[in-house]
Amino acid sequence: MLQNLTGWHALVVLAIVVLVFGAAKLPALARSVGQSVRILRTEAAEPSTDEPPADALVHADSASVSPPSVPDPPGR
Repeated sequence: MLQNLTGWHALVVLAIVVLVFGAAKLPALARSVGQSVRILRTEAAEPSTDEPPADALVHADSASVSPPSVPDPPGR
């Protein structure tokens, strides 16, 4: 079905897209599609594990430490 498509078909499709979305919104649309593809590639490339990464554990440990206590001012 797709083997009969030529450059003219691509131009017609591009013209229809410009008419529907408008020329001003095309850069934002292309940026959005590119960002989605980039996110998809990074998610597909990362190994899926149920354990959090090791650096997340370091941050979790440092967050659980209580802040130093402040002494009461003299005269109270």
